[in-house]
Amino acid sequence: MEIGRLILRFMNENSSKIYNYKQIADGIDYKNPRQRELVIQALHKLQASEKIKETDKGKYIINLKIAGTLTGVIDFNQSGNAYVNVEGMTDDIFIHSKNVKDALQGDKVLIVTYTYKGKKLEGSVLEVLERTRTEFVGTLQVVSHKDFGFVVCDKKTINTDIFIPKGKFGGAEDGDKVVVKMTEWKPGDKNPEGEIIKVLGSPGEHETEIHSILAEYGLPYEFPEEVEQDADKINRQITDDEVAKRRDMRGICTFTIDPKDAKDFDDALSIQKLKNGNWEIGVHIADVSHYVVPGTILDDEAYQRATSVYLVDRVVPMLPEVLSNDVCSLRPNEDKYTFSAVFELNDNAEIQKQWFGRTVIHSDRRFTYEEAQERIETQQGDLAEEILVLDKLAKIMREGRIKNGAITFDRSEVRFNLNENNEPIGVYFKISKDSNHLIEEFMLLANKKVSEFVSLTNKGGMTNNTFIYRVHDDPDPAKLEALRDFVSTFGYQMNLANTKKVAESLNKLLYDVKGKGEENMIETLAMRSMSKAVYSTEPIGHYGLGFEYYSHFTSPIRRYPDLLAHRLLQHYLDGGKSPDRAELEEKAKHCSAMERLAADAERDSIKFMQVKFMEKHLGENFKGVISGVAEFGFWVEIPENGAEGLIKLRDLVDDSYVYDKTTHAVYGSRTGKKYQLGDEVHIKVVKANLIQKQLDFKIVD
Repeated sequence: MEIGRLILRFMNENSSKIYNYKQIADGIDYKNPRQRELVIQALHKLQASEKIKETDKGKYIINLKIAGTLTGVIDFNQSGNAYVNVEGMTDDIFIHSKNVKDALQGDKVLIVTYTYKGKKLEGSVLEVLERTRTEFVGTLQVVSHKDFGFVVCDKKTINTDIFIPKGKFGGAEDGDKVVVKMTEWKPGDKNPEGEIIKVLGSPGEHETEIHSILAEYGLPYEFPEEVEQDADKINRQITDDEVAKRRDMRGICTFTIDPKDAKDFDDALSIQKLKNGNWEIGVHIADVSHYVVPGTILDDEAYQRATSVYLVDRVVPMLPEVLSNDVCSLRPNEDKYTFSAVFELNDNAEIQKQWFGRTVIHSDRRFTYEEAQERIETQQGDLAEEILVLDKLAKIMREGRIKNGAITFDRSEVRFNLNENNEPIGVYFKISKDSNHLIEEFMLLANKKVSEFVSLTNKGGMTNNTFIYRVHDDPDPAKLEALRDFVSTFGYQMNLANTKKVAESLNKLLYDVKGKGEENMIETLAMRSMSKAVYSTEPIGHYGLGFEYYSHFTSPIRRYPDLLAHRLLQHYLDGGKSPDRAELEEKAKHCSAMERLAADAERDSIKFMQVKFMEKHLGENFKGVISGVAEFGFWVEIPENGAEGLIKLRDLVDDSYVYDKTTHAVYGSRTGKKYQLGDEVHIKVVKANLIQKQLDFKIVD
């Protein structure tokens, strides 16, 4: 190996350190005078090519601004190899497991890139610029007859065990599931060192695993004492002084429609017929910003959490319970402060007038979705007339939205029936019906109109007011082309000529596959071709909804961006000047990141429950559909309960199978037998691993 590379490799081990030539020569084991001469020559060359820089006479530091270095976020896969996502580059850069240095999942890293074997761009980590986290979940393994141990982490994302010295066990015993804090990682050490900060319990136990999911994503399940105290001090009286500043809507017929197990009622609807024959519809949202004020510890905590997390058997709320389920919740027969969007609509659901501002309401009735649905279907029961009017208006708005390019993904979500110990005893699917769509349409209307009100002048020009938007970028053209080519093999056509045609094609495709064997697969692939919706101060529009301006305004009890939108709207209603965009953009990014974490935790909790539910069905046979294909195997989903299990290619003994990513299939090299995404197969449940949240299936003929 040439001497320059040896020097760089040595200096990279601690890239922030300054070395003189003696330290460098010793470091690479070039010790005799002849070799030292070579080191000095090499240092001059490296300096000339700007790979290192001289900080002082005879003192050198690695130049991290060398050509070929990039900064990005590292993402590990199951095998220990990783990819680095660099902003502005379409493809991620592959990092072999031997070149990841001391980087861990999600860290911001500096990498140097090179082409491997003249083919593809690869990289290796030079240094970790920013650790995303220092706490991990794992299982303690005590080394017998020694007074130390290792924590083996659950996720494959930390590619090394953490060394726990004597006295840092935190009361944990061999085999316990724990949260470990990484304290240091000395250059050259194989393992980082850490201490155990929390014992979660025995692996596989329900509470242990749910708390592990929360700890894994760094989600807190308790509020700090002082935050609870702050919340308890809140004045919950409805005062005449405050009511005088608001539009009093307590005399108008008002109700909530929510899931049967909901406790935080964010939104209520009011309806009254006006003398001119039009309808006045009020969308009333809990006025959280009245109670949660910037600069308080309550607000800081809500911002850090940024969202409520809905696990299968519990909610981890953004706000303490006294606010989320009591003070701010729009419970029936109680006066409540709200922030409202009030619309005057004619019978064709066209807006004649709109008004935004703070109100006080009194909800007359709490409906579950099922009760509201019953009113729509039977036209009987209390408030049936009002609900039917809202339903009619909502259906007109929905139809108009779809005409204008909204995409209608109606995925049914899996839900569990739990017994008193939170064990899953049954599975059902949540299907959206008219009552769900009714609420959805009025929430979309409020979200859209608030956003337009802040962003557009009366003449339709841009105000350039800073606001927090919910944005959804156009789909990736390459993914759309792949989808079009793939679905054409099933006889479906797609037109990708322009945005409108794409939306029409997607809707038609989703409609055409309903009830077909390939429905699930094509829906999944269509969803994967979409971008992810995020929060931003740039109003680039919302592709999936077909809206140019859209914000989240209707759920401030459970989403921090909605609270920000309330504060900004009030600021503009009061004639305030547009605040600094950069600070809000920072908050938008944080909220997007926390939303992603919450979604991952929710998905993990569903997986855990599915594995737990399937434990009782070990050895049983089911009909399944292939739901995902990879190099090492394929996943099969059981439609009746949504459980997904893996079939490893090495377990298919009738042939040796190869993966083809363009057709989402694996083929037997001898027999040509194929297993393709969407195919129906018969499987047996062979293994349920609660700790890995993984099911293993076997094909049965």
